[in-house]
Amino acid sequence: QDVQYQRLRCRSLGQQLDDLSMAATQQLNPNADVLKSGQASLMNINAARGLQDVLKSNLGPKGTLKMLVGGAGDIKLTKDGNTLLHEMQIQNPTACMIARIATAQDDITGDGTTSAVLVVGEMMKQAERHLSDGVHPRLLCEGIELAKTSLLEYIDRTALVKDCADRDLLLQIAQCSLRTKMHRELADMFTAICVDAVLTIRKPDTPLDLHMVEIMHMQHKAGTDSRLVKGLVLDHGGRHPGMPKQLSKVRVLTINYDLEYMRSEVNSGFYYSNAEEREKMVQAERKWVDDKTKLIIDLKRKACGEGETMVVINQKGIDPLALDLLAKEGILALRRAKRRNMERITLACGGEQVNSIDDMTPEVLGYAEEVSEQTLGEETYTFLEGVSNPFSCTILIKGAHPHVISQIKEAVRDGLRAVSNAVTDGQLLPGAGGIEVLCHAHLMEYRKKVQGRAKLGVQTFADALLVIPKTLADNAGYDAQDALLKLQEEQEAGSPKVGLDVETGEPLDPCAAGLWDNFRVKRQMLDSAAVIAAQLLLVDEVIRAGKQMKKG
Repeated sequence: QDVQYQRLRCRSLGQQLDDLSMAATQQLNPNADVLKSGQASLMNINAARGLQDVLKSNLGPKGTLKMLVGGAGDIKLTKDGNTLLHEMQIQNPTACMIARIATAQDDITGDGTTSAVLVVGEMMKQAERHLSDGVHPRLLCEGIELAKTSLLEYIDRTALVKDCADRDLLLQIAQCSLRTKMHRELADMFTAICVDAVLTIRKPDTPLDLHMVEIMHMQHKAGTDSRLVKGLVLDHGGRHPGMPKQLSKVRVLTINYDLEYMRSEVNSGFYYSNAEEREKMVQAERKWVDDKTKLIIDLKRKACGEGETMVVINQKGIDPLALDLLAKEGILALRRAKRRNMERITLACGGEQVNSIDDMTPEVLGYAEEVSEQTLGEETYTFLEGVSNPFSCTILIKGAHPHVISQIKEAVRDGLRAVSNAVTDGQLLPGAGGIEVLCHAHLMEYRKKVQGRAKLGVQTFADALLVIPKTLADNAGYDAQDALLKLQEEQEAGSPKVGLDVETGEPLDPCAAGLWDNFRVKRQMLDSAAVIAAQLLLVDEVIRAGKQMKKG
């Protein structure tokens, strides 16, 4: 009876404190809406689980697509978690916070968005059992923090060091990423494109700059007609009808110089008393541009041998009369090129950008085997191909519909990041849910060393990791529990078959099958998932001033 009395007394004291806290908030703002500790935790858990349920069916190569319909009726088909979280209108504040953390994961590493949301949702779901048994959220968070620290050390220790300059290995990594984003045939074609693009721009002892891979799209033919151009595709063409459309053995001149009459910066007036004086002034203006254009023509005659010709790409303007002079000489001239393209041209074709054309030499010219123009409707594209030593390239994406093109572009960006991460890290982790099974086993061993109720936090994190292999099995149409038990039995027996084969539902060795996860993606995902789950569990009060939160 005494114990019962003490419990009731503690509960009533707790209730009084809650009422005082609520009253304090109400005094600050009479319209404020307050959710107390139990309700706040429940709201956070439900939001995390709701977001998890939305993205769950997208995970893995057998995941389904989502159709996003915009306010204007525009349609987008995607299974990319980052795109979904960006495009969906999320109202719930907790779900919105999880979405922001997950999209930050994509910004940092380029992948792992869906996995991050699933692990956070599952962690909240596992924590709910312990919270309902009266475990304090702070104890759970301490356990989750301990588990995270131990897990990151384990991943750092067990990551497989590989020769990530090997093309065959990079093909496996790109294929693993791309098959989760688009259908198999298209993914296998883009696998080689992504790997070759990264290897093209790779320079020894220099960080990879993926901005040197231009992703250009054309609404034309089918997705399977896409290709890698080891050179450049510019989204504009020659500005004179008399200029050649197809050139071979081309010397490329990149300049940043005005080939048109420029007004002086100083306000000045020129006065003439008769028509002859006016004519002389016009000729003097014209002569300045013509002389500069003739310098380019002289360089062409000096530098181009038999059967060679020239392309001029200018970041600034070229006036019609200068274009006419160049066209008569058989030179293709492009004006007002984008600055980023100017950087890529010199990397792809060689040579250097010229800012003063008075003392040009043949050494400043780049080289391309072939330059051609292609017109699609009102758009004109210029292809520079057959360059000798490219450090820049273009992935040309083709597709019949805008939504097909956007889906391919998202997948290609992720594929490029996956290959780039592997080349930068030089380390890989087993994929197909294998690393999650190994991490679960490690945490269950580590749990024995942890004292007190923090063990429950470690258990929560460990169980949450298994959502990845379970979801992969679910999406492939197999029994999740059955598949998971087989994987755990293989792991306990010391077998390398810790990954799930989505074709058969049986365990397989992910390393032998060429199924890899990026080291930095997985590490970042586990770190951010633990941090966001711990923060949400510690929320004991949600206050939204002046707006209703609990509707219905």
